[in-house]
Amino acid sequence: MNGDFQSSYATEALVPRATAGTSTSDAAVASVLKQYWGYDSLRPLQAEAIRAGASGRDSLVVLPTGGGKSLCYQIPPMVCNRVDVVVSPLISLMKDQVDGLRENGYPAVALHSAQEGSANREIMREIGEGKYRLVFVAPERLLHPAFLALCERARVGAFAIDEAHCISQWGHDFRKDYRQLARLREVFPNASINAFTATATPRVREDIVGQLRLRDPAILVGHFDRPNLTYRVRPKLDVEGQTLRTIRRHRDQAVIVYCLSRKETERMAAFLKENQVRAAHYHAGMEAKDRQETQERFLNEQLDVIVATVAFGMGIDRGDVRCVIHTSLPKSVEHYQQETGRAGRDGLPAECVLFYSAGDAIRNEELIRLSAENANDPETVIEGGMQLLRAMRHYCDLPACRHARLVEYFGQTLAHSNCKACDVCLGETKPADDATELARKVLSCVARVQQRFGLGHVRDVLLGKNTKVIRDLGHDKLTTHGLLKTMNADVLTQVMYQLVDQGLLKRTPGDRPILQLSENGLRAMKGERRVLLSIPQAAPTTSEAPSRDAGEALSESESGLFEALRGLRRGMAEMRKVPPFVIFPDTVLIELARSRPTTIEAFGAIRGVGARKRDAFGREFTALIRDYCDTHGLSHGNGRAPEPEEGDEEEIVRPRQSSKLNPQKERALEMLMQGAAIEDVAHQTDRAISTVGGYLAELAYRNPTLDLTPWVPADLQHAITEATIQVPDGRLTAIFEKLQGRANFEQIRVVLARWRAVAMREGG
Repeated sequence: MNGDFQSSYATEALVPRATAGTSTSDAAVASVLKQYWGYDSLRPLQAEAIRAGASGRDSLVVLPTGGGKSLCYQIPPMVCNRVDVVVSPLISLMKDQVDGLRENGYPAVALHSAQEGSANREIMREIGEGKYRLVFVAPERLLHPAFLALCERARVGAFAIDEAHCISQWGHDFRKDYRQLARLREVFPNASINAFTATATPRVREDIVGQLRLRDPAILVGHFDRPNLTYRVRPKLDVEGQTLRTIRRHRDQAVIVYCLSRKETERMAAFLKENQVRAAHYHAGMEAKDRQETQERFLNEQLDVIVATVAFGMGIDRGDVRCVIHTSLPKSVEHYQQETGRAGRDGLPAECVLFYSAGDAIRNEELIRLSAENANDPETVIEGGMQLLRAMRHYCDLPACRHARLVEYFGQTLAHSNCKACDVCLGETKPADDATELARKVLSCVARVQQRFGLGHVRDVLLGKNTKVIRDLGHDKLTTHGLLKTMNADVLTQVMYQLVDQGLLKRTPGDRPILQLSENGLRAMKGERRVLLSIPQAAPTTSEAPSRDAGEALSESESGLFEALRGLRRGMAEMRKVPPFVIFPDTVLIELARSRPTTIEAFGAIRGVGARKRDAFGREFTALIRDYCDTHGLSHGNGRAPEPEEGDEEEIVRPRQSSKLNPQKERALEMLMQGAAIEDVAHQTDRAISTVGGYLAELAYRNPTLDLTPWVPADLQHAITEATIQVPDGRLTAIFEKLQGRANFEQIRVVLARWRAVAMREGG
């Protein structure tokens, strides 16, 4: 199901009944999508996942964070008029989802230990009476006999397993409780099981299917690339100062800082607060009450920065996190993908910065060995952990596109060779000009010390240190002593790790690993093999601000309106005791600031405003927009570009055109020429809906013969043209109101652009 839905939307609380195992029409899905979420179309793979869930087929759905997994299990029970159960690992995650669904008017509830027993008993009674369509539970509660009996009485149609990677021993967040979920197949043989996760390698996906005993599942894997994220890896030199400078690039915005230990989180949070940053620490050693309070302050925008161990994050549904910082090396690429995935979930640009030193790798190796001490098979655990860590170091060390490296790890490829959104592609981390010669010097030193010493000793010899050990061994007399004495020690250590990662050097197992030359290392030392090495820059050659273009930036007046809307949203959230993003995400506020709707109908036409929120919030938001526009001399409800004042017809007659095509716009125009839906183009090019609508209007103006039916049905084109003729001043708002909501602003703009172009060519 692609493109805009043109059907009329249902207004009943529940759509007509359909049973599990039957095919649900696209029109029914479109009706629910518009009514509860205010969307006109689905993202890639969502339609397929919804069809599987509604038809009673098992599925495994892997979509990156921000890819819309939740809709895939939220829509089927509504269109099928049944009860479904969602298994979720964290109370905070359940609460945020239920709060958001209820604000949309969706009948959902959660059962968890944070609620009083009497409240849970009342909820269970209401579930049995069919009051809810979606029930959230933890895996432990799901398998309780009383809840299983309730599921039988409620005739649960499907079980959605969220964060399904937790069931796999090969995943990055294995949980034993999830292993018990295999019992669902035995207890409910007729119910479908649908697994959802954002991060899973092919091996993990195979394990999920096996552990949950999925039957002929629809396996739907989205692309792992997050094009709105800019990835950077920096050498860790002054990590507190580096972190502070990064945060200051995101002033008054949400930032997550990950540290390796509890003490480090406390020390970093204290440092940031001393520097007037609204920050707090979070780790598993805190009292549960304190952790909950800190998390709620962050969600409610009372904190800008949270400094945490990896204990923080899975339950965070805040979509406007603009930066994720790692102050040490994550232990796997899966962890890194999951943690950085908490940035930019709203699709807007965000930055992910990793401060890396070789010492982090050594610390992680020690932690891996420590965690394996009580395992049944410690050697297997150690080898598995080391393999994951090597892949993470490989990501940091090699001078290759970060986006490409991440998706390749998950078995995919990037369509283009330059992402323009990482330190490598932006020229901030460069390949060493003399990499082969540099490698030969390091490899030669390993050979000169007879392959009997570890990395630290070899490094000290190369740096020309005059220690007692080096003198006693006579290594101060070697030709390689001091060969790299001008090189930074941290950079040299990272170079040596790169040679290990590339298989030119081997490290023996044990607590005191020794460096040895591999066969390829011998060839490289002799100059028979070319070597690539990256030398990270302490200071980048280009600005470190997020580089991925989000489309046309808000003007000064629009930015002021956006901040005013944020304030209104915050006040509404406080009254309802929910996080602000539950009211509306930033993407909706940005579109409101650009389009400036001042009628309830125009407000309801904004993408992301469903019927319930239109009725609940429309009056207050449109009143604020009206007052702001009147105070600042802005026109009302005019789509993307400011409407022309009297005597300034050109902006409406001729859509804005730019002589300079950036890659995203060029790609958007190509997709539009092929008939792609505006929403799909916006999603794939990181542009706002209104921006892509402007591109389409530009196309229509330049090519009056362009067929507009992929975006505007022929009868609606005729109606828009008729309304345009009847509206003397040609204002978008007046045309919108004349059509009584039959067309949205983007449809009006594109038809108006083509109509004006034809009129000008005919001399009208």
